[in-house]
Amino acid sequence: MKGYSAFFKKEIFEYIKTYKLFIMLMVFAAFGITNPLMAKLLPELLESLVTDGVMITLPEPTACDAWTQFFKNATQVGLFVMVILFSGVLSSELSKGTLINLLTKGLSRTAVILSKYTCMAMTWTASIALCFGLTYGYTVYLFPEDGTSNLLFSVFCLWLFGLYLLAALLFSASLTGSNYGCLLITGVVVVICMIMNIIPAVHRYNPISLSTDNMGLIMNSIEVSSLYSTVAISCLLSLIFISLSVLIFRKKQL
Repeated sequence: MKGYSAFFKKEIFEYIKTYKLFIMLMVFAAFGITNPLMAKLLPELLESLVTDGVMITLPEPTACDAWTQFFKNATQVGLFVMVILFSGVLSSELSKGTLINLLTKGLSRTAVILSKYTCMAMTWTASIALCFGLTYGYTVYLFPEDGTSNLLFSVFCLWLFGLYLLAALLFSASLTGSNYGCLLITGVVVVICMIMNIIPAVHRYNPISLSTDNMGLIMNSIEVSSLYSTVAISCLLSLIFISLSVLIFRKKQL
């Protein structure tokens, strides 16, 4: 994999220069701060909007409410922002022809794919870690007496689903070479997972379960062991997507 280290450094510099790293960190930092605050203040806000003569009894907010906000924001908005930002992971360089000079000078095509995935994965890891750290700190401060079960494993599952999604995104990018095609194929992969998740027998093997069963793990309604197969299959599928990306890009006419 000649040139992997140099191209990886170039990718990191591009992420800083184009503000992709900054946007990801700021979005997830905002979620990390607001998750527990929304859980704490939402009941009071709703009560302030109630008109005279109407009684609404709301339960006291708990740490679980803060983590509900965490997983909802990370999956519904955070992953969407990530996919949009990284949808041009190959198309911009292919359209400008900037990769041709590097490849003719000996840069390995395998190194291009692996360094791009590594950079995306590190950005995602830093973003979700920042969001988790801020949410955890504020949650412990606002709800000091509340405890949660299987929290780290639940966040690990979400992190792993993000890596799976990035692998599918990279495969889509190498296959189509365009932003819209990349988004379309990645969206199709997610939709197929969502449709398959309706089937109970498939649920425990479906990668999307890693992003839908998080609160079940925290509230002990879902056993940790029930997701072991999902974790293994998600890792295998991610490896397959990355391998296919390498094979396709090796044969791609630039």
